[in-house]
Amino acid sequence: MKRFRLARRLSLRQLGEMTGTSASFLSQLERGRSGASASTLIHIAVALGIRVADLFEDADARTHIVLKRSQRPALPENRGCRKTLVSQRPLHEFEVYIGEFDIGGSTGELPYTHGGNHEMLVVLRGIVEVNLGADSHVLEEGDSIEYAPSTPHKTTNIGNGRAEVMWIIAPATSAAAELDRYVAWKPPINGGKA
Repeated sequence: MKRFRLARRLSLRQLGEMTGTSASFLSQLERGRSGASASTLIHIAVALGIRVADLFEDADARTHIVLKRSQRPALPENRGCRKTLVSQRPLHEFEVYIGEFDIGGSTGELPYTHGGNHEMLVVLRGIVEVNLGADSHVLEEGDSIEYAPSTPHKTTNIGNGRAEVMWIIAPATSAAAELDRYVAWKPPINGGKA
């Protein structure tokens, strides 16, 4: 629990306010000096954006994790953009996503914002336009940009072929309910060729 709390930059007091418990109780729970009811564990998991089962995972047992491309969880395609999750659940200090864009595809009609303190976008293939508030940046393969996720942002493929980007967000902010929207990945039509 402490690892998830610190990754989200929450104090014991803040987590206590979110869960209706005290900082003292949570401190004892983190040190293994107290137990918690199922209801309290559910409240803690929801506040941390994880599953209750994640609270019982042995972090030391997961030191080397391989994720094959074909196993990446994905969101349903939207506006010519497929977004897959590269980070393994439970998310810790950061989260990583891959976005694949058809020609003209985008992250949506309007710019969006989300939690986190820092986001980086790296262009892996193609040419994209990244709108950040009133600013617009054209990025090509190998280029990157860093920004605050609280800035309204939108990514659009403006090239003549498919584009692929990687988003890295820190700290991890996606809640379990958001991550549960990701389903089995489906390979792109024609094997991803432009």
